[in-house]
Parts: sequence; structure tokens; C-alpha cells
Amino acid sequence: MRMYADDWIEPDEAEVAVCVEIFSLLADATRMRILLALRTGERSVGEIAAQVSKSQAAVSQHLAKLRLSRVVTTRQEGARVYYRLANDHAIELVRVAVHQAEHAIGADLRHRDA
Repeated sequence: MRMYADDWIEPDEAEVAVCVEIFSLLADATRMRILLALRTGERSVGEIAAQVSKSQAAVSQHLAKLRLSRVVTTRQEGARVYYRLANDHAIELVRVAVHQAEHAIGADLRHRDA
């Protein structure tokens, strides 16, 4: 089973370094939950905080890191700021990690490549 085409291009050192930063960024349960909360569309900090059961202050700190890394982007409407995924790549990383976790813990495999 192959996930990617045979024309894979090896990343250079700078790309590998950024990849490591991205994996480090995603190696946090709250940030993973934030990305999952945003997979269906944009949300305010309050909405995200309620969905991930964390304080707005904690969620704001995590969102700042995700924004600096260009994983999420914002839109302001009056005094309210809405967050959304910058693109589908980060949520795809989360999706693949969940699928790998299913294999690792011996759970019922729920993904299409099972």
C-alpha cells in the first residue's frame, strides 16, 4: 500500500527542520484538539475553549503558537477574532496520526485504508 506517488521529492535540510518544528507544535493534546475543533470551520476563542474544555487564556496561548507557525489564520469581525485552519495539511497530519494510533493501540480500525 502506497500513500504517495513514486515521484516523491526528498526535502532539503531547511524543510526537514521546519517539519520537525511542525511535529513539535502538534505534539500537544490541546493543540491537536484545537485543530480538530477547527476542521469543520472557523471558531472564536470562546467557542474553541468550550469545545476543548480549556480556559480561553490557555486556548489563546495555543492559538498564538499555531498562528505564528501559519497553521491557523484569523479573521476579525468587530472586536471578535475568528480562527480557522490555514489549509488542509495540518488536519491531514492529525488524521494520519489518529489512524496510526488506531494501529498502535490495536483499536478497531475505522479508516478507509484499514
